[in-house]
Amino acid sequence: MDNVGTLGVTRARATLDRTPAFDRECSTCAFSSFFAVYMSSRASTCVVRTFLSARGGGAAAASSSVVRRLSVSTTRVRAIGAADDAVTMTTDVVGVDGATVAYDFGAHKLTNLVSPTPSDIDVASAAEALPIKLVAEKMCGLGEDDYELYGKYKAKVSEKLSTTLAGRKSTTDVGYYVVTAGITPTPLGEGKSTTTIGLVQALQAHTNQRAVACIRQPSMGPTFGIKGGAAGGGYSQVIPMEEMNLHLTGDIHAIGVANNLLAAAVDARCFHEATQSDDALWKRLMPAKKDGTREFSAIMFKRLKKLGITKTNPDDLTEEERSKFVRLDIDEDRITWRRVVDMNDRFLREITVGEAATEKGRTRKTGFDITVASEIMAVLAMTTSLADMEDRLGKMVVGPSKSGEPVTCDDLGCTGALMALMRDAIKPTLMQTLEATPVLVHAGPFANIASGNSSIIADQIGLSMVGKGGFVVTEAGFGADIGLEKFVNLKCRKSGLKPNCAVIVATVRALKCHGGGPPVKAGTPLDHAYTNENVDLVREGMCNLVRHIENTKAFGIPVVIAINAFPTDTEAEHAVIREACIAAGAEDAVLCTHHSHGGKGAVALAEAVKKACEANQDCKDFKFGYDTDLDIKSKIEAIAKNVYKADGIELSAKAQEKIDLYTKQGFGNLPICMAKTQYSFSHDQNMKGAPSGFTLPIGDLRLSAGAGFLVPLVGAFPTIPGLPTRPAYYEISVDLESEKVLGLS
Repeated sequence: MDNVGTLGVTRARATLDRTPAFDRECSTCAFSSFFAVYMSSRASTCVVRTFLSARGGGAAAASSSVVRRLSVSTTRVRAIGAADDAVTMTTDVVGVDGATVAYDFGAHKLTNLVSPTPSDIDVASAAEALPIKLVAEKMCGLGEDDYELYGKYKAKVSEKLSTTLAGRKSTTDVGYYVVTAGITPTPLGEGKSTTTIGLVQALQAHTNQRAVACIRQPSMGPTFGIKGGAAGGGYSQVIPMEEMNLHLTGDIHAIGVANNLLAAAVDARCFHEATQSDDALWKRLMPAKKDGTREFSAIMFKRLKKLGITKTNPDDLTEEERSKFVRLDIDEDRITWRRVVDMNDRFLREITVGEAATEKGRTRKTGFDITVASEIMAVLAMTTSLADMEDRLGKMVVGPSKSGEPVTCDDLGCTGALMALMRDAIKPTLMQTLEATPVLVHAGPFANIASGNSSIIADQIGLSMVGKGGFVVTEAGFGADIGLEKFVNLKCRKSGLKPNCAVIVATVRALKCHGGGPPVKAGTPLDHAYTNENVDLVREGMCNLVRHIENTKAFGIPVVIAINAFPTDTEAEHAVIREACIAAGAEDAVLCTHHSHGGKGAVALAEAVKKACEANQDCKDFKFGYDTDLDIKSKIEAIAKNVYKADGIELSAKAQEKIDLYTKQGFGNLPICMAKTQYSFSHDQNMKGAPSGFTLPIGDLRLSAGAGFLVPLVGAFPTIPGLPTRPAYYEISVDLESEKVLGLS
């Protein structure tokens, strides 16, 4: 045994073949303490570090800086006793490969579950969450400098942690990467978020595997509209669910303000250029100091560089150069940047701005998108660092000039201000499940109108946290034809990460809908066809799930099917699903009851996922769906034909005009982010099952130069939803005595 440093750190080396060997080595420790050690049967040479901190003394802060990142583990250790009143002790086990564990992950398994399962908000309200500081430090291995507390149960995690992956010797040192997608859903949703949470609970709390879930922040549009929140449900939830489903840590608000600041800047610039001479614009943009000199702000040098002007003294610019500098000359009829609001408000889809007399008749038609459809949200999801985000925000295009050149955020001088608004939003929010499994919540782009996945940064941090042998389960929105396709062609293309396995969530209800069952409508009781056994209807609907399996396998990703069980399902219906899935090439099809049983109800799914990942460690068959060097039309056709099974596409005159413009501007090599209905493989939400042979209409095309993709709008697809006749807000309120939120789902 040797003493190290002056922090009271004692190191004992032992070969962990059995508990007694470890105990004998630890018995030589000079300090009075008692530990219970629980270990797997797998032998591992390790170092045991005992950290002491006197209460009220300076050693506490010093030792906390020594206890750093916890990584993977084949061995678990739990400290049960303390030395004495004067000293507290924690123990961690560090393997020779850097593996570390110092927490009993099974200590927070759910017990005393109620049947039938109470409402989501009742389950969440009854839960006893751990302080997020404990989750951050004991489960995720973070130091105090790695996170910022946002109250007792939420914390912002430094985005810089994502770069720890770059320092690893090889990609085999990171955890398994699992993506959760789904069958083409009904308006009620099929439990994809719930399955994601249930799976990580099963992995960590019930099978002793390090696991982190990476999910998106819910938009308040659906929360108060039809679908509800996105914290999971039943006994597989993120808590506190009311905080997650409402404001969380303010990221969506920051995005909305940043987006609308840029929108205001666009209209203001158009107004000022239309009402002022070049000389007046110059004097206002470049005001003289008291000594008569002028100075460019830092952001202005980006526009000067774009114009090919290398001069640094404003007084050296010629009259022609001044004119080019001050006049963006935005084509007001082709402005593409729209305002946003995080609410379902159909009456904002098309508006007229500039109606006030003070705007001197300078009106124009525009519209709102929902905030999660903002390009700034997509930038947040796709960025890899603060510097990368600044570059992406600066590249965002608000529209063309009258000469056809793209006008960017950098040109408007807004990039720095947007960075100030987004400085904290780049940091993922750390939360926990009902069984204390870590969850990283970050970004919230819809899958039907945006990129549909949580952030690259969150996934990278999660993989660094779990280490080799651990699992990061990241969720892709809606059906696999939308969310998973974008996960592959957008997210993985940018991040360089490759998934070891995909989980596709299916329900008997959705399969019956695709098999010819009556329409499923939110707020309307389900037809008896969905609550009574009907094996034939399930069998007919399997064509939809089989196509999702085939599409996913075409990307080279092994597939495990999670059958999200409902009380009205029957064994015969489940048997049909499993048989057809295996025949279609799925690795397994597993019955899951995580909604009613928590992680325990997804243990079989966890085992199937682990088996699939171990068999696909090198991800050697993974591939993208198309080459970005193809022209824009060909890339859209590749998705339409290969994923949706359309015969081809039909471009509107407006869409063709945009293709020509963006190709000319140099954006033709960007990948594609389709905006289409989530309720069908086709453009028509009433075409259920597995339609083919149709022509996919492309009504418009949008450019997201900062996010790094082009967005074809299938048909006249709205980018801000509307409210139904009976929205979810009818059920939501606050208990005036307890001050708890009621009615969230």
